[in-house]
Amino acid sequence: MGYPVGQVSAFAGVTVRTLHHYDRTGLLRPSDRSPAGYRLYSDADLARLQQILFYRELGFPLDEIATILADPQANALDQLRARHRRLTEEINRLRRLVEVAEQAMEVQQTGVRLTPQERFEVFGEIAFDLTYATDAERRWRNSDGYRRSMARAATHSKDDWAQIMAEAADWRARLTAAFDAGEPADGERAMDLAEEHRRHLTRWFTPCPTDMHGRIADDFAADPRAFALLVPPTEQRPGLAPYLRTAVHANAVRQSPPAPATEPDDRHHRP
Repeated sequence: MGYPVGQVSAFAGVTVRTLHHYDRTGLLRPSDRSPAGYRLYSDADLARLQQILFYRELGFPLDEIATILADPQANALDQLRARHRRLTEEINRLRRLVEVAEQAMEVQQTGVRLTPQERFEVFGEIAFDLTYATDAERRWRNSDGYRRSMARAATHSKDDWAQIMAEAADWRARLTAAFDAGEPADGERAMDLAEEHRRHLTRWFTPCPTDMHGRIADDFAADPRAFALLVPPTEQRPGLAPYLRTAVHANAVRQSPPAPATEPDDRHHRP
């Protein structure tokens, strides 16, 4: 009993047209025919088809597959070694292209125009997550603040970034010290640190009013990728991101101008 071409096509995942082509070229000729002349494939034919599909998956052209199958003991190992070498070279080439593409994406999505070596020297553990950069660009690309921040970041030199990161490291140390000491998130020390961060953003990137700063802090608390840009994972503590968010919002309230006092309505008391 043999398997008809349609059934072989279905469970092998190849088209009937492909099987017909293999038959015409002699690569895989079915062992039998039905009384009506239809192709019928035996178990041995299916085993050969499996070999063909294996070599095709590795990228071998059909003529090389035919050569291997004609004398597998003499040719298969050498052919596989050669294919392995070519695939390894192609993988390395593609990896280099991926690195170049990621660097280009990072420049476009973060505004950091430094070489990979300079980025390593300046940022250390702080790593840009391109998935977050892509999400941020999608969410805020129509925001004037986001556009100004990206444009300003693109103008910073290596020395600028070194100073930015030094200021950020000093600020992080004082933030974590306040957190570890149990300072309240809405206390003066935490609010002062929040205000210092807001002014840091204004000085180096874009004017950052308190409402914008609140949205940034909300993002820090909601998305670990965002908070990792501010505090590397090795320096984080559980609850630190929500602590900063509370401090930022408390500082926003502190920075709000007091409501104007209303004069008492004394119309009913006039003589």
